[in-house]
Amino acid sequence: MVKSLTAIAVALLLLVGAAVFEHLYVSASFSSFHEELLTLYEKTDDGTATDGDAEAVRTAWEARKEKLHVWLPHNDVNRVDDTLSEVVRLVAEADYALAIPKIEILLHLAETLPASYALSLSNIF
Repeated sequence: MVKSLTAIAVALLLLVGAAVFEHLYVSASFSSFHEELLTLYEKTDDGTATDGDAEAVRTAWEARKEKLHVWLPHNDVNRVDDTLSEVVRLVAEADYALAIPKIEILLHLAETLPASYALSLSNIF
């Protein structure tokens, strides 16, 4: 009986620990991504963004997304991929007017995706 209760307690602690780690990791990853996007947004808004700036954001995202695939559904990661690819192309062509709304979409995703998978009652029930 004591062994069973101990095993249950250990399993619960492991689950809670994994959930906390996931939340912290995903939040930190998207926080960094959000900062990179803000910098790109400001440069794009000023008309000074280059394809190198957009590629730097994509390179950072590519490194980050490999680990995020473990924690997030592939559809969400692919949505960020697709939109970011559009941004890179639009910035490379200096089409800043069309790039700005796409960057705003990415900023919104970077803000909302971590909360969508956070440990909360609304996400459980």
